Amino acid sequence: MALADLHIRAHTARNSLVVIAVVVAGAAFYWLSGILTPLALALFLLVMIDSFARVLVKRVPHFPAILAQPIAIVLSVGLVILTVVVVAANATAFAGQINTYLPKLNALVGGLAATMGMANHPTAQQLINQLNPSSYIGVTVGHLKGFATTAVAVLLYLGFLIASRQSFPRKAVKLFGSDATRHEAAEIFQRIRDGVERYLWIQVVCGLMMAVPAFVVMMALGLDNAVFWAFLIFIVGFIPIIGGAIGVLGPPLFALVQFDTPWRALILLAALEVMGFIIGNIIYPRMQGKSLNIDPIAVLLSLAFWGAIWGLPGMFLSTPLTVMAMIILAQFEGARWIAVLLSSDGEPLGPTSSVSAPGDPPALAAPSPMSEPLTQP
Repeated sequence: MALADLHIRAHTARNSLVVIAVVVAGAAFYWLSGILTPLALALFLLVMIDSFARVLVKRVPHFPAILAQPIAIVLSVGLVILTVVVVAANATAFAGQINTYLPKLNALVGGLAATMGMANHPTAQQLINQLNPSSYIGVTVGHLKGFATTAVAVLLYLGFLIASRQSFPRKAVKLFGSDATRHEAAEIFQRIRDGVERYLWIQVVCGLMMAVPAFVVMMALGLDNAVFWAFLIFIVGFIPIIGGAIGVLGPPLFALVQFDTPWRALILLAALEVMGFIIGNIIYPRMQGKSLNIDPIAVLLSLAFWGAIWGLPGMFLSTPLTVMAMIILAQFEGARWIAVLLSSDGEPLGPTSSVSAPGDPPALAAPSPMSEPLTQP
């Protein structure tokens, strides 16, 4: 009886320490967000570049392996720069068109006021003035400066990570004394890398499947800034749950302001809803399968948790960070229960989906402990 009671107390104390460690880690992530956020983004970009390089080597016939990494870096950075330039240019054009939409906004405000039985209603310009947009200029400038600083920090981190990756095998030899421990560490890393790469691959494919047809529909309807909205739909697709709602509702609301009649806005809304339903409920689940193995409640909680700690970057990285945390926590007996709760089937280290990104190794095939750098394609 005494031994059983002692075992229960030890188990309770261990679980309590795990909870305390999670709270302390969350506080540390919050206080060090200025340092850790660009590092996490740089690691995510490094995984994306590595995956791209492996695709080039394995899918392009006779592609020289020595050129895969530099070309993947150039193409990835080029795509990021192109996205920023396109979004910035179209955002500027969008801001310049606001004055031309004021009469339509006034009509919409008047119609809404009439529906609500308001005899005297303010104009759109009066509503904008009441919001006092000038008071937000300083905040906006501060956010833009912070974004620029974060982007520079991410590029610096990425450069140093790429430069130091060749020393990873030697460090692994010194860090893990035996072949067995090195092999176990390689298996853990392989699971993390496979999970993050599959998430990235699935999001990119589903994002393009949503953004490209949406761009065609918006161009056919004559919506202004269709390129901007297509890029926005693709980018917000990386934010779980709320990203899809933003991508579906944003363009129709803008169309409601641009066009004199609502039928084109309704057609656009219906088209985006149909595409979102097909991709979100049919294509995405079949591609994802059990590759991520995360409970939907865990996805929602991770979005709120990482969003509260790291803001918008945390929302973008919430799912891959949760995948990483689940796999790491599953390695420790005292923290395994958290990994079980995060998983969708109760097996955080169970077999992953057979759906892989092009060029990915088999999901359960552990890499040779020291045959290649831990992040080298």
